[in-house]
Amino acid sequence: MLQKRYIGFLNTPFLWESDIISNLNQFKIISKPHKIDIAIDEKLRLGKYIERFVSFELEQHENMSIIAENIQIQHNKTTLGELDCLLLKNNKPIHLEIIYKFYLYDISMGTTEIDHFIGPNRKDSLNEKLTKLKDKQLPLLYSETCKTYLETLHLKSEAISQQVYFKAQLFVPFSNQDMPLKTLNTDCIAGFYINKNQLDLFNDCKFYIPKKKDWLIMPHANVKWVNFNEFEAIAKDYFERQFSPLCWVKFKNGTLKKVFLVWW
Repeated sequence: MLQKRYIGFLNTPFLWESDIISNLNQFKIISKPHKIDIAIDEKLRLGKYIERFVSFELEQHENMSIIAENIQIQHNKTTLGELDCLLLKNNKPIHLEIIYKFYLYDISMGTTEIDHFIGPNRKDSLNEKLTKLKDKQLPLLYSETCKTYLETLHLKSEAISQQVYFKAQLFVPFSNQDMPLKTLNTDCIAGFYINKNQLDLFNDCKFYIPKKKDWLIMPHANVKWVNFNEFEAIAKDYFERQFSPLCWVKFKNGTLKKVFLVWW
């Protein structure tokens, strides 16, 4: 299962190219699917789990080496923030912030394509994450406290390039699955989402709800599927808890899709 998750992670495209979003420069890397042979704590939340994948991926490249990871920047015992990764690429230092997200397109949110992408439970958004990167996470490198830490590594902040490793799976409305994206990478569209009013449209399908770390992987047939009636009962509980699960849906013709079932 670890290998499937790692392959799913590798195959997830970057959310944009170059620095077209808010001058945030995407890290450039092309990787082959090596067999992953590291131990990862299954209790890690997904973001930290992904960081272990990125570390392994970086280590497979001869022109890259990790200097430090998960660096807590503290002042007077107060944590100001964390640098995800400091690395050397072609002997040049880079501060890399690592992000892997799931966003759904909601036309009612804001006015731009970026505004429209929100978290499955409406508790976060792409816009909020970009703002946090620009206003908090990346400026941390230039703080006085961080300067002291960098000196222990014989580094200076002005010599370090700041880049983001931002991958995402995007989900569009069921009624508009062929929607092209103008700013973000259309290849990131991984599926669609439906609400409880649309659930009946899938009454001849079978369903599977993967655990969150398996959201990374491509749907496959070798799982324990449930029929529509069973799934409808399970879905009712999710709706009441206002939680939007990622599901795999198997159509009568055998086609498999990733689908978010949203409560809103």
